[in-house]
Amino acid sequence: MKIFNHDIQTSTHEAVGGTHLYSGRVLGLSEPGDIVQIHPALKSEWQAICDHYLQIGLSHSQNVVWNLSLEHLQICEDYEPSVYLFGDAVHTNSAHAQLYRAMDASWFKVVEFINSKNNFMHLAQMLNMAVPPTACFHSSDGMQSLDELAYPCYFKPSVSDSGFGIVRCTDPRQLAATLLELGNQIPYQVQTEVATSTFINLQYQITDHGVRHLLATEQILNGCVHGGNRYPTLHQPWSLFDPMSEWLAQQGMKGLFAFDAAVVQTGQTVEYLAIECNPRFNGSSYPTLIAEKLNISQWSSETLETHHHSLADIDLQGLEFNPQTGTGVIVINWGTVLVGKVSVLLAGTTQQQVELKQHLQQRLVDPKQLSISRQALTDREPARI
Repeated sequence: MKIFNHDIQTSTHEAVGGTHLYSGRVLGLSEPGDIVQIHPALKSEWQAICDHYLQIGLSHSQNVVWNLSLEHLQICEDYEPSVYLFGDAVHTNSAHAQLYRAMDASWFKVVEFINSKNNFMHLAQMLNMAVPPTACFHSSDGMQSLDELAYPCYFKPSVSDSGFGIVRCTDPRQLAATLLELGNQIPYQVQTEVATSTFINLQYQITDHGVRHLLATEQILNGCVHGGNRYPTLHQPWSLFDPMSEWLAQQGMKGLFAFDAAVVQTGQTVEYLAIECNPRFNGSSYPTLIAEKLNISQWSSETLETHHHSLADIDLQGLEFNPQTGTGVIVINWGTVLVGKVSVLLAGTTQQQVELKQHLQQRLVDPKQLSISRQALTDREPARI
């Protein structure tokens, strides 16, 4: 049995918005005997999400603790802890960080190390992994001539989540302004832009039997920010990332972690460039594990804006996932409806995903646009690959 505390406030800057509402998205990963910690602001949405999961046949825990105190991880010592990030990426040496360090020093140390994009680059080069041209700096004082860098490039804080602080710079002047505004004395890197629109995410899982290949997905990006994922993908370069995954396991990594990589195709030649390691659950982990529970073989996940601010007001009739056909909508990140957005899994063929998204967006944006043919939705064909 597990106790889930997937609060992201210790790994994501509040500038991202609504970070306290993300703790509920782990609910679909739980089982009836587990404990799930959820922010009390989500209480108003509890009955609606339970009704939704019951309708689609997704089992989950009903044993909820309506606060996010990490003390419960110690109190419930008979339960295996599952957390979003085993550390604190926002406030170093905080009470949260000290608690994690006391629980498992090795796990805490390796997460803190590889969560640094600069450390990742150094380790990748040691392991002979292909990476984009990247210059790493401890502070802006270490920067040499900006004219010698290749443009366009990306300024990246060494520790960043959800694209926070990442800026695309097209010339030295823009990079200089970014350094003045954001660089200050924080570690950062300047990375040459990769000429591709295809990026993949490879998830690993530490089990009692070693390191497991969990799933490879293609990323859906909104600029620098993760917007969703798509499965399946033709790109499966596991062998290129296995050495680092084994190294992380030897250092004490536990749970889930993932690598982001760029896919560069020149003629018939495909090259994979390692971008970073996320030593934690990430946005693709939740739809991945729910799809695994429900035996969904083809899906995409996206975050959509909505006019509604309550799940009960969103009409999913005719759109909800149907286990018999293997198609339909599953709400993943449900707590964020309070700030006008929801993350969903769209199960089915690529064409079915497009249609589901179109129908769903009509219902999310304007509550009056509910005149979709439910008969047509009922007659959906089973998903095929």
